[in-house]
Amino acid sequence: MAEKSSVVVSLLERFPLLRSCEAQLYHVFDILVECFENKRKLLVCGNGGSAADAQHIAGELMKGFVLPRRVTAQERAELINGGENGEYLAEGLQRGIPVIPLVGMNALGTAVANDNGGDLVFAQQVFALGCEGDVLWGISTSGTARNVVLAAETARARGMMVVGMTGSGGGQLATLCDACIRVPKEETFLVQELHLPIYHALCIMLEASLFGGDQEDKS
Repeated sequence: MAEKSSVVVSLLERFPLLRSCEAQLYHVFDILVECFENKRKLLVCGNGGSAADAQHIAGELMKGFVLPRRVTAQERAELINGGENGEYLAEGLQRGIPVIPLVGMNALGTAVANDNGGDLVFAQQVFALGCEGDVLWGISTSGTARNVVLAAETARARGMMVVGMTGSGGGQLATLCDACIRVPKEETFLVQELHLPIYHALCIMLEASLFGGDQEDKS
């Protein structure tokens, strides 16, 4: 990026130990922006507590986070012309970023675990849903979660970019990533505590880049 984001400046003021992650944070941001500007989608997965982070990320990106993301005039007209509830939909819906959290498909997950192998649950979804130009965002505090690593290998085979968040070690996941944010902690709960402000910052930056314009902040 040509200039520093005020969001990153604020993040590093609040969490100075994350200064070592600054370059990779911007790298992840650039990869995600390019993905969405090219009308591609993001797949997100994580193991254990990081599975909840994957869902959290999807929740921040698929609807308004700090901006209202009002529908465009064209989208509004399409909704109004679509049926009797068009006005309600046009007022209530928000523009979203296409993100699929791979941790929420319970029926598929049990089938893969029973029929193929539990460690393939994310890889199977990447193989079925992922396309060249899409991005996989894998989260593993150790960088060694096998289900996430296998998903990353599958994504690379599908021509996807891979970004990651890990602890300081990085593990095998870091070696499979085009950009990996390795926070300077090793213990699981400490790594998770640092992952949250990082992905919040990324979500705010993405929203501003894709939907900023003339929209007003909800605050």
